[in-house]
Amino acid sequence: MAPHGSDNPSHKPDHGLRPDLVAGLTAAAVVLPKAMAYATVAGLPVSVGLYTAFVPMIAYALLGTSRVLSTSSTTTLAILTTAELAMAVPDGDPAKLITATATLTALTGVLLVLATILRLGFVANLISTPVLTGFKAGIGLVIVLDQVPKLFGIHITKEGFLRDVLSLVQHLPESSLVTLALGATALVVLLITERIWPHSPAPLAVVAAGIAASWFGGLSGAGVATVGLIPQALPSITLPTPDLVIMLLPGAIGIALMSFTETIAAGRAFAVPSDPPIRANRELLAIGAANLSGAFFGAMPAGGGTSQTAVVRSVGGRTQKASLVTAAASAATMLALAPLLGLLPQAVLAAIVIVYSIGLIQPLEFASIRKVRTMEFRWALAAFLGVLAFGTLQGIIVAIVLSLIGLSSQAARPRIHVIGRKRGEDLLRPISPEHPDDEIFEGLLIVRPEGRLFFANAQQVGDRIRELVAKNKPSVLLIDFSRVFDIEYSALQMLIDGERRFAEEGVAIWLAGLNPDVLDYVRRSGFADHVGKDGMFPTAEAGLLRYLTSSRAATKDG
Repeated sequence: MAPHGSDNPSHKPDHGLRPDLVAGLTAAAVVLPKAMAYATVAGLPVSVGLYTAFVPMIAYALLGTSRVLSTSSTTTLAILTTAELAMAVPDGDPAKLITATATLTALTGVLLVLATILRLGFVANLISTPVLTGFKAGIGLVIVLDQVPKLFGIHITKEGFLRDVLSLVQHLPESSLVTLALGATALVVLLITERIWPHSPAPLAVVAAGIAASWFGGLSGAGVATVGLIPQALPSITLPTPDLVIMLLPGAIGIALMSFTETIAAGRAFAVPSDPPIRANRELLAIGAANLSGAFFGAMPAGGGTSQTAVVRSVGGRTQKASLVTAAASAATMLALAPLLGLLPQAVLAAIVIVYSIGLIQPLEFASIRKVRTMEFRWALAAFLGVLAFGTLQGIIVAIVLSLIGLSSQAARPRIHVIGRKRGEDLLRPISPEHPDDEIFEGLLIVRPEGRLFFANAQQVGDRIRELVAKNKPSVLLIDFSRVFDIEYSALQMLIDGERRFAEEGVAIWLAGLNPDVLDYVRRSGFADHVGKDGMFPTAEAGLLRYLTSSRAATKDG
């Protein structure tokens, strides 16, 4: 391997602008059509999508810790924004929507910056992977259903997932065949291209083809809905309104959580060993600043995008200069191509959204979870159904609650192993059907609890140990604490009470393998005095040796 700084051309990396320039322009070809499409998901003008791929991207590029993360709106954030705006502006008034969007994005940014001050970076881990899988699958299905009417050129009133499905079926006879043909063609082309050439600039080509078809075919006159007028200018200053803060705050909390979760996930997924570490609290600040600054320039809530970051990395992007190039391409699009974008059929944008939302639905991931852990598969399924039954924002609450319940249930039911010794060797391990020849010793029961012992599981641990003692009837109970990293007061009291009861029954308690913290707590509680120095061992092996030595001595004396 050539040393660092070697002049060998075959090993010398290209640190110039060219790799990032190519990566930024390629990413723009993917990001900008999708950003415009996501804006339509939220019922906003396509220009809002371009604004979101402009200011927030610059802010993150200056502050973020990921070298290649590309920031704009995402599928999940778009549908969450949709739910909030529909509640805040039920009549869909364009001016009110813009103000509400600015308020929602600003709130999201403020919450993320506040989380930075409070050092809440760990919150990114509140939602477990199985629950997030179910949540995103639900979001993907909701988005697909939201866009399907645009493919058929029909309009339905949104009333909830199941009612929307029925409404769609009822309105199918009203479909526009021209719109359907255009949307279906775009959909098929994108699906095939994405399968053969993932993360390609195909969305840009489809957008160009849609604009050309609209221009030369006069599609707007044939009843095909188009994007319409787009201002040919950079975004103007948009001020949030305090009137909507209370109404939008709960939704902003959910959006902030998802923005941060997606940003951290994408940043970590595309980091390479030579990159600096992704710092969670710094990422909170960066994505918070991206949203807060974007709010004043008409942007919708933003976060790190997985697919666009994959494009940057796959074509050789090395630094955040690539994102600055993408932002510059967004500005150029606003200034030069706005009139042409107004001709773009809505069905083409719907096809783009559908193709990139289907990726959120991962049946194989569900199957993988089910293969490994049936309980966590149920959590994933519940999160999926929670989004469909209760809505997207409520689905976040369902996802977090399920994750916390799962964590609590695992912590409340720690494993307690009965330990034996591998025959002929000095190896202690849990008794299992795989090792039927392992030795156990008459009069001695070795148990090994795992995890943290605290108030939520103290009673259950105590009951389980008493069951094992009643079943095995030992004269010595050796508790191996080598897998217990912490013990809380309630659990210590359980042990003290248990020791008294066992002493009355003629069962001695020995302790082994306590880490320094646990040993200190045991001593301060007075439990160590009850057990005595002769009942405390550095390892379970040492305790077993003492028992065997004592047994031999007792046998010899007898």
